[in-house]
Order: sequence, then C-alpha cells, then structure tokens
Amino acid sequence: MNERLLVVDDEASMRELLQIMLSKEGYEVVLATSGEEAMDLYQKQRPDLVITDIKMPGMSGLDLIREIRAVDSLAAIIAITAYASADDAVRAVREGAYDYISKPFQVEDLRSVIRNALEARKFRKEAPFRDDKVREQFAFSEIIGRSREMMDVFDMINRVATSKASVLILGESGTGKELVAKAIHAKSPRADKPFVVVNCSAIPETLIESELFGHVKGAFTGAVTNKAGLVEEAHTGTLFLDEVGEIPVFVQTKLLRFLQDREFRRVGGVESGKVDVRVIAATNRNLETEMQESRFREDLYYRLNVIRVRIPPLREREEDIPLLVDHFLKEFAREQKKDIKKVSALAMRVLRNYHYPGNVRELENIIERCVTLEQSDQLNAEHLPDRLVESVQRDVVTGDPDFPEGGINLDQATQDLEKKLILRALEMAGGNRARASRLLGITLRSLRYRLMKLGMDTDEATP
Repeated sequence: MNERLLVVDDEASMRELLQIMLSKEGYEVVLATSGEEAMDLYQKQRPDLVITDIKMPGMSGLDLIREIRAVDSLAAIIAITAYASADDAVRAVREGAYDYISKPFQVEDLRSVIRNALEARKFRKEAPFRDDKVREQFAFSEIIGRSREMMDVFDMINRVATSKASVLILGESGTGKELVAKAIHAKSPRADKPFVVVNCSAIPETLIESELFGHVKGAFTGAVTNKAGLVEEAHTGTLFLDEVGEIPVFVQTKLLRFLQDREFRRVGGVESGKVDVRVIAATNRNLETEMQESRFREDLYYRLNVIRVRIPPLREREEDIPLLVDHFLKEFAREQKKDIKKVSALAMRVLRNYHYPGNVRELENIIERCVTLEQSDQLNAEHLPDRLVESVQRDVVTGDPDFPEGGINLDQATQDLEKKLILRALEMAGGNRARASRLLGITLRSLRYRLMKLGMDTDEATP
C-alpha cells in the first residue's frame, strides 16, 4: 500500500502543484485548505506524513505541528517556509517537524526530505519492539546495523564462524573490526575458549616477537624469567592480530612459519611448541600497497587472507546512524543516570548528514559528549560539536552548482548562497544568533546587519 501524504496549504496553486508532484511519485495525496481541516483529517485518517505551510490564516502551521505532535508523538511532519524566514524554520523544527523546505524548492530536494522523514518515522515506530530483538535481528555481540551492507557482514560472520580458516578483516579505523572478530569467535565452536587480542600497533617493535611467542630467561636484558607468549595463551581459542599491517618484516617471517604449522619457538629457546589456535587478523591499511612497497610479505598476506571480511565505513551505511544513535543514547543515559529518551529531529538531521571520518567510534564519542552536556529529556542539536555543522556548511559551499546555459545573475546567486548559509547556521545553532555568528566566522553585529540587509530579520530578539 502506498504511503498517504496530507498536504496543508491555503493557496490552491500550491496544493495543486504538490498533489501533481507527489502523485507522480506514487504517493496517495490528501488535501486540506486550513490547519483546522488538516487536524480533523489527521484524526480520522492518520496519514504517514504531513506537509504543511507555516503561514496560514486561523490555525498556523506551527500550531498544527504542535497539535499533531500532542496526539501522535511519532508523526512525520515537513514544514514549508518562506525562503528568508529563518526563525520560522527553527521554530517548526523545535515544535516537532522532522524537517523544513523553503520556497521556492526543487523537486529533488522535496523528494529527498520526504523519503528521509518516512524512513525516520518507520524507525521510531519499530523502536519499542526493537529493544528486545535488536541483537537477534540486527546485531552480533555489540555490532549494530540494519543496512544491506551490514547484513552482508552478518551473513559472512555466520558462514565463516564454524571454520578453522584464517580470516582477514578490512576496514577503516573505528568501524568495529575487533567487534567482528569477537562475533566470529562467539559463534564458533571455540566460543568458551580464550579470545586473545594482540594490538600490533601498540607493542614496540623490539618486543613484539617476545609478546607473541614468549621468551626464556636470559634471552635479553630484562628477561629475568621464562614467559609464555600470547599464542600460548590463545591455545584452543582464537588469536586476534589487530592492525597486523604494523608488524615489522623480521617478525612477519616468524609469524608465517607459525601460521603454516602452528608451531613456535620462544625467543632465546631451542625447543618448539605447538598450539591449536584460530587466527583472525585485521588492518586499516591497504596490504596490497604494503606488499608493493616491500613492507608486508606476500606469502603472509595470502596465509592471512583465506577469508576476507570488509566492514563498510559509516558514511556508506547512513541508514544505520539512527539505530546507532539510539543504542549509544540509551547506553550513556543509563551510565550517567540521565532521563534522555529521544533525539530532536534537527539533531538527527545533522548527525545523518555528517561524514564520520572516525566512523562508529566517532559517533559514539559524539553521543557521549551530548548526553554529558544535555540537561533536558531530549538530545538537542546545540550540544553537537561545531565540526558537524562546519562539515554540512562545506558541503553547501563546495557543492557543484547548476549553471544554466543562459547564464546567471552572480550578485543574486551570491546573495542566495549567503541566505542559505545563514539559515543553516541559525538552524544548527538552535536559533541562537551568537553561536550562529561563531559558526559563520563573523561577529554578532555583522550577522544582525546581514539579516537586516537580506530581509531575514524579525522583531523577536534572539540571544
């Protein structure tokens, strides 16, 4: 069944335009000429999404948003605002609109906002049922995801868990490579045996051989007793070589011999030992490039790379962000004994638009910061790090603009871009002009002047 959209606007031409546009997209469209009529229709039909103009006689769009949210906290609402009305846009989001779009708008922009709003509504509706099933349906151990990319990872974990073959996990820093390794171990017949982690990047080059294979007394200065290595500790279990690309070449040779027959010799020793260990390795490096540069042995690479698992970066699985945010929010709220139950629509929009060079680990740190600073029962955008806002602004500035064949009015285009950036900064700052001015790199006085010059000022003073 197609999603039902309720369009609310007192202008007949806008209603007709939206009806034609949305019907072509396959939506069932219901029209209302006023806020009062829209509220009545909402109560009777409970549409999947509401698109409402802000400026209407009688019940305004802001009033309508407030009334709808009072009867349905999961309602998906998109506000239509005048282009220069920054305050209206901010207030609409504060009242509970998922997003806003400014007149005149592009069809693709509206299509994208509608798609995101419907997806967010679906996620919120499923949330009460997800808590008890999230691990069963979307997670292995602490891995959270529902995207197609992560489903492929989960499928691979299930397929390789029962094998004894070596596994090479590839992924950027912060994607959760160790979690995948733990999940493979947890689903394997070795689940009740040791899972030993070797952080190859954290062990000094002079000590890594000793840490892996152990040493005998007197093997080197400081070796005052015999010491078992990590490969012995992992006997009958799993040895996880994290950041295996950091192992120096001279140790790679000994690791290769170990992988071939699971035999090892302690540093300074003469006798060989043998262990039953499954090896899982992970790296954020391009090992093919490392081999070309003679920094990684080709024969070791093929020994490790029997089965390959690639973990996608967070920017390739945007639909997982709400699920991860919800998971981390609950975790840190419980840890800090705070009653924060939800994320504002504006904050979620910013979180979804960021590129996360630090991946899931960076998102986790961001949510921990926000929970720490938040004093209300809702995580708000004002506590998000400025780099998230700056990233969104860079996308606006550096995006390739359409250049019509007939040319453009450069002054008008520049003014439009300035309006867009100021509106975005005010939105990200929750309407706080002082913070918005800092985000824009200008003084508060300069921001006030530009708002007045561009016709974006209002009578209401903002801090």
